[in-house]
Amino acid sequence: MSSAKKAFVKTKVAKQTFTIPLSDVPNEEESSEDENENIYSFSEDEVDDNKEIEEDNDDNKEIKEDDDDNKEIEEDNDDNKEIKEDDDDNKEINIEEVDESKDLLASSLPKYMRQAEGVLSKKQLKKIKNKKLKGTLQRTEKRFNEAARKAASSELLLTEEAGHLEAEGMEKTSQITQEKLKEHVDLNSASKIFNLNLPTFGPYALDYTRNGRYMLIGGRKGHIATFDWQTGRLGCEFHVKETVRDVKWLHNEQYFAVAQKKYVYIYDQNGLEVHRLKRHIEPNRLEFLPYHFLLVSVGNAGWLKYQDTSTGKFVVELRTRLGRCDAMTQNPWNAIIHLGHANGTVTLWSPNMSTPLVKMLTHKGPVTALAVDRTGKYMATSGLDGKLKLWDVRTYKSLQEYFTPTPACSLSISQLGLLAVGWGPHISVCTFILFLPGSKSPYMTHIQRGTQLQDLHFCPYEDVLGFGHSQGISSLIIPGSGEPNFDSLEANPFQTKKQRQEAEIQPEMITLDPSFIGKMDRAPQELREKERMERELKKAEQVAGDMSNPRKKTRGKNSSLKRYLRKKNKNVIDEKRVQFEEKIARERQEREKRKRGELDHDKAFTALDRFSSDYSKRKKI
Repeated sequence: MSSAKKAFVKTKVAKQTFTIPLSDVPNEEESSEDENENIYSFSEDEVDDNKEIEEDNDDNKEIKEDDDDNKEIEEDNDDNKEIKEDDDDNKEINIEEVDESKDLLASSLPKYMRQAEGVLSKKQLKKIKNKKLKGTLQRTEKRFNEAARKAASSELLLTEEAGHLEAEGMEKTSQITQEKLKEHVDLNSASKIFNLNLPTFGPYALDYTRNGRYMLIGGRKGHIATFDWQTGRLGCEFHVKETVRDVKWLHNEQYFAVAQKKYVYIYDQNGLEVHRLKRHIEPNRLEFLPYHFLLVSVGNAGWLKYQDTSTGKFVVELRTRLGRCDAMTQNPWNAIIHLGHANGTVTLWSPNMSTPLVKMLTHKGPVTALAVDRTGKYMATSGLDGKLKLWDVRTYKSLQEYFTPTPACSLSISQLGLLAVGWGPHISVCTFILFLPGSKSPYMTHIQRGTQLQDLHFCPYEDVLGFGHSQGISSLIIPGSGEPNFDSLEANPFQTKKQRQEAEIQPEMITLDPSFIGKMDRAPQELREKERMERELKKAEQVAGDMSNPRKKTRGKNSSLKRYLRKKNKNVIDEKRVQFEEKIARERQEREKRKRGELDHDKAFTALDRFSSDYSKRKKI
């Protein structure tokens, strides 16, 4: 062997290690020379050795294949372990999600449950001896509870969340101006910050529709306008040439009411006068109850008046006996009207009672503004004493009290509980409605320099606050003020003309059971046969009556076309019709006088009286 050093080769055979000295392995150079010398001469021992080497190589290959299989099995085991770990993680995540959903369900369930007065306890149910009544009450309670659980669980499907404004470091949200906010929002949101410069006819009052799409503005000196404030499309614009104190939308954008100098007027979407409500004299404030279709006004005389806008009927007028009233709002939860008076009291009214339901002493001076949140639990009041107070309507106790440098002239509470206070040219938005006790620092502030605020309102389903002032109309972005999820059957901001028409209930659909539409008539066969016999009997009686009392036929006067025209023109009153009816009435009276012989004998004769039948009678006399 040419190499003097000994080396070793390690081979693995069935997990056993063998050490073979390299001196026993022939050198490549020597073996090649020997092969060149005797290429075809092999001894039997060499052939056997070669066979053994080949067999060893085959065994080594099999061992390597077994090792590869073992490695693959180990890798598969590792993968299975990872999959099991992932499954365990998923189980933990699912358990956490289930726990979160249960917490959300438990937190939202109480507001859908029935009030405590209407719930029967288990002890009360056990005391009921009538089994049928007991079972009926149990099934009723079960249905109510199931409906509450379904309503609460549906909140988990709401994808939108309310936004909010966060400050970094030592910065405060009240220091963020609308100019800074406009730079960091998208173009659609930035377009909601605008100013309408209308200095001629101010100050302006404003109102939003229930879906927050349309705006109504009214200037103190008579300017009225409606428009889609998101697209800028003008609805109508006109001038009434007299004082306008307040404006209010009715059930949708088709009609609106205006409190003018002497009366309340109702206009349609084109600006045409539809009604003049003469019984609403010198109104100061207007409110509309959308679920009752009632227009409410209060004026200088201190009378609270309700008008039904669906039938046009005047419902009731209530005397407050507290003089002029300039502050009015409604409780959205129960439709109770809140009035603020000059002696510092707030009264709660219902059209069913001639006296106030509740009378609260809130301020030491006149009440200037009122606001109630949509849950009906909290009320905010402001007075000329410079105080801003938050009240619990359930207990009629004051929760918080603040001081404003100038008496607040207008208050508004958003859908998510933000309170906007307008005083002088300033606007302060506070969050203490939701977080009691609240912070003294406001959530956001704004100043409209050189103006005096008149009215402000939060836009429904939008993070927008609109306010009217002496120089026109302005709009601000208030993050977190609007409800992000809306019920399209209640108030749809994207409502189409077809949807608006379907939302209006037609008179023919007013029945005791409004769910009868689209259902099958499941009355028994005997009942249907009885109703059919009654209809046939009634028809036969009418025919018999017509035969017993024959009347002269009026050819052509009772045709289907004539009947349709008479029905169509039944309530149409014009000058010709009035004159014709007066003429017919005079002739009827003269005929009755002739029958009774009550003729006017002192009346002078005319040239044509000789042809009348009364001429000979009067001549004989």
